[in-house]
Amino acid sequence: MGLEICPVCGLPKDLCVCEEVAKDQQQITIKVVKRRYGKEVTLIEGINKSEINLEELAKFLKSKLACGGTVKNNVIELQGNHVSRVKELLIKKGFNPNRIKT
Repeated sequence: MGLEICPVCGLPKDLCVCEEVAKDQQQITIKVVKRRYGKEVTLIEGINKSEINLEELAKFLKSKLACGGTVKNNVIELQGNHVSRVKELLIKKGFNPNRIKT
């Protein structure tokens, strides 16, 4: 049949709430770092890759912010200084605003 079961909660994938619960528990740090030639990069750290799909989240942020970026060593890197907008987008995505540090 094509029914996938979540290994954590045992519910079908379309009813699984594991990622929503995990979003509330993440301790996220957002900071800006200067790279070569004075370019600024926004780093989003502290998201557990085993609970939340980092590639999917990075793709969402890059499309909303119209910038390039990547995922390296469990850190999302976005080109440019997007600290305030990233925080707003993460809150809209369901992350706990009290656990996001800028």
